[in-house]
Amino acid sequence: MRAVGLGFRFWAVHHWGPVMFAMFRMLYELRRGPERGLRGRILLTASPRTYYVVQYWESKEKLYGYASAPDGFHHTVWGIANRKLRAGKARGHVGLWHETYIVPEGGYESIYFDMPAFGLAGATGRLPVEERGRHAAQRLAYRSSGTGGAGESSGAGKRDGGAVGDGAAGA
Repeated sequence: MRAVGLGFRFWAVHHWGPVMFAMFRMLYELRRGPERGLRGRILLTASPRTYYVVQYWESKEKLYGYASAPDGFHHTVWGIANRKLRAGKARGHVGLWHETYIVPEGGYESIYFDMPAFGLAGATGRLPVEERGRHAAQRLAYRSSGTGGAGESSGAGKRDGGAVGDGAAGA
């Protein structure tokens, strides 16, 4: 999972506007090129001055590949941003942050009750929760076949209410 954020001062729209539009252009580029590895994303806000995108990638290699691809818009934007920072033209107006989390299979759980596919399930698919076990310990011990992990979840028990768990192997 990766979180990318933008914080800014309202009055500096000539600084943050291009950055925000660049973010949207990168997301559009990634949506048009699924082979680059972005499986899903959610746009969120933490305050009226802070926006961020939670992204779900196929692999860290695909993420790194896109970030450094000379033909990708990200590469172009980072070059512009670095030149502005070196020239002292962006300080105090726009803040950027990236956080990347590599989460091994079995190291996460997402349960959705009476919700459409959202977040991790929206990016990777979903399974009925009972397919991975009735209790959290069973679901977190689940490994898809062939990973050499703790083995398949027993799937014992049926959960009431139609809850749905994540369906991503290795996301």
